[in-house]
Amino acid sequence: MLNEQFYRPLGRSGLKVSPLCLGGDNFVNPTPEKESIEILNCAVTNGINLIDTANSYADGRSEEIIGKFMKESGCRDDVILTTKFYYATGNKGINDKGISRKHIIKACEDSLKRLKTDYIDIYQTHRLCMDTSLEETLGALTDLQRQGKIRYAGSTTSPSWKITEASMLADYKGLIRVVSEQLPYNLLDRRVENEILPAANAAGLAVIAWAALAMGLLTGRYDSANPDSFDTPRFNRGGIYAERITHKAADVGQDFVAIARSYGLEPAHLALLWVKDQPYVTASLCGPRTLAQLQDVLPVMEMSLTDEIRQSCDELVPPGSAIANFLNSAPWMKGKLI
Repeated sequence: MLNEQFYRPLGRSGLKVSPLCLGGDNFVNPTPEKESIEILNCAVTNGINLIDTANSYADGRSEEIIGKFMKESGCRDDVILTTKFYYATGNKGINDKGISRKHIIKACEDSLKRLKTDYIDIYQTHRLCMDTSLEETLGALTDLQRQGKIRYAGSTTSPSWKITEASMLADYKGLIRVVSEQLPYNLLDRRVENEILPAANAAGLAVIAWAALAMGLLTGRYDSANPDSFDTPRFNRGGIYAERITHKAADVGQDFVAIARSYGLEPAHLALLWVKDQPYVTASLCGPRTLAQLQDVLPVMEMSLTDEIRQSCDELVPPGSAIANFLNSAPWMKGKLI
């Protein structure tokens, strides 16, 4: 069990959260249900107390597995359970997606059933729809909070101006306050340092980073000198996933692997450690595909990033810059890497 000293404040919520949190995106797809349950049990047993999922992960099956685990283990009160809404799940009608009041209320009811719980700790917008008033979204979330169906609201992959707008609307209109922001952050894409991280900090939001391993680029999985190394499920999936995995990013990833090993660290450990110990970051998500992968990174929760290692990483990829585009899933981000 993780020592109490390593837990961190989750924004202004009053909650304490482990420095590594568990992401459920791989449950069912590709991780089998039995091993997914084993991963959940290992995480909770070793002090990880935030489990993150979304209604769209495996078309709702990720939520179902987490709900089954919590019911059978009796650990619901010990877990900060977070899920998301935006994408369609099940029915694919024209209004079965987005951040409208209609979709939010329906999506929340469906998630509660799949999760086998009466409430969601942090209910998060998975993405933003610029055509929908943020006041409508926060109003629906406020109603859900008053009904006891959610405890807090969160956002993911938001631009800095939306973080500020949500904070101001909460103050001026008496609406629910967003307490957390999930965003893509790793050494290969540091652009969130320029505006988004400072905006989240100014609004008192906890920051939970995803893609810390840069889809394996920072573990040495890809090597521009070896074309076969690009034959992976993520790269072959195409679209935004393949866009992130470039030869230039692979070369920098190999340099990062060399830095990690020069300090006697596993590359995956350093990638997670670097993110969780960056200014304004509360915790890093890890989304293991196997139980062994989770067991391997658990020691990172009690590790600290030294100034010497931080400087070496800054020299590889300067603050605020980017080698790979991990913001390419955000509709508001129009810029592309050259």
